[in-house]
Amino acid sequence: MKISVVIITFNSEDTLGKVLESVAWADEFVIVDSGSTDKTLQIASEFGAKVWYKKFEGYGSQKQFANEQASNDWILSLDDDEVVTPKLQTEIQEVTAQRFDYHGFIVPVTLVFLGKPMRFGGEYKRKHIRFFNKNFSKWDSSEVHEDIQVSGKIGTFKNQVYHYSYKNIADYFTKFNKYTSFGADSLVRKGKKGSKLTVITRFPVTFLKVYLMKGAIFDGYPGFVWSLFSAVYPVVKYAKLVEKQSSSL
Repeated sequence: MKISVVIITFNSEDTLGKVLESVAWADEFVIVDSGSTDKTLQIASEFGAKVWYKKFEGYGSQKQFANEQASNDWILSLDDDEVVTPKLQTEIQEVTAQRFDYHGFIVPVTLVFLGKPMRFGGEYKRKHIRFFNKNFSKWDSSEVHEDIQVSGKIGTFKNQVYHYSYKNIADYFTKFNKYTSFGADSLVRKGKKGSKLTVITRFPVTFLKVYLMKGAIFDGYPGFVWSLFSAVYPVVKYAKLVEKQSSSL
């Protein structure tokens, strides 16, 4: 069974090479870029990837377009900062060497934060459908936190992908600003209303949930910082929603 690895990119030079090296065993690389100005396209070319350009209009639509460019039915969909572990490679190859009746597989994804794979805080082996038959699958049109719908039976891999989402704290807040704005815009489109009370009370509730209830305290310093940032995220998202509501009056 031939497999296409599909990745959407934008200024991904820091991680793309490592990602493609981890899937060098695949049959095809499909890259859909939204206007990179760094060495992303050069790296893609060095790995023999097929590259398309598409103006970015949301993660869901970008990934769906990328799926449609793949030559093979079976797709391993990765972000431009997700590295397949050798154990997952072996598991995928062993499963696909046999007959099966699945149309998709859940791939566990573990966040690497401040140089440490997170074991707690809800970021260890998060379940995402990343390996699927494109004929039975479709991404939704969400701008952020996109999801794929698979028609048919879904299996689960045991081994994981490592997600190197943030190269440092400054990079975290660059993405933080973009994602909180996307999130606020999404809430507006859904007709959601924000309140100042929600903004005020959200921080302690979220921090305690991630740090204590989900156990990020056991991840040491990275766990504390992650809990802090995770608690600030919804505060800023809803503050932006309140701001949008006020400006429309």
